[in-house]
Amino acid sequence: MAYEFTVRGRISRPVREVFEAVVDPAQLSHYFTTGGARGRLETGATVTWDFHDFPGAFPVNVVEVVPDEKIVLTWDAPPDGDPAGIYQTKVTMGFEALEDGRTLVSIHEAGWRENEAGQKASYGNCEGWTGMLCAMRMWVEHGINLREGFYK
Repeated sequence: MAYEFTVRGRISRPVREVFEAVVDPAQLSHYFTTGGARGRLETGATVTWDFHDFPGAFPVNVVEVVPDEKIVLTWDAPPDGDPAGIYQTKVTMGFEALEDGRTLVSIHEAGWRENEAGQKASYGNCEGWTGMLCAMRMWVEHGINLREGFYK
């Protein structure tokens, strides 16, 4: 069994607005991809996400998009020296409209190798996705870029 985790957060906006904040590269660039996002998240697309705190554009493969419900992505795990070479992890984002008008966002990432490097990378990404949820909430609810100046 490979390493995996799930993080969740509630955002006080309708599911359509929250979902759009993730699939729209202009919005994603305001609160998460500090170096910019290129390409709208659509099934079958490959987009790039760039982070000033982790230089270099990361290719992100969009496996599936179900509007206002789910986004499934794959991307390369950090190199770990394993002779098997490069591998990918799978990210599944879920969007659930709650009775009180808020949206519950769940982010599940799985697939790291069961070694020290895989464990370390999974912890780092868990921290990153948690930060993303916090930053998305501040952006969508208040128009504040929480990441600006936070990492550098």
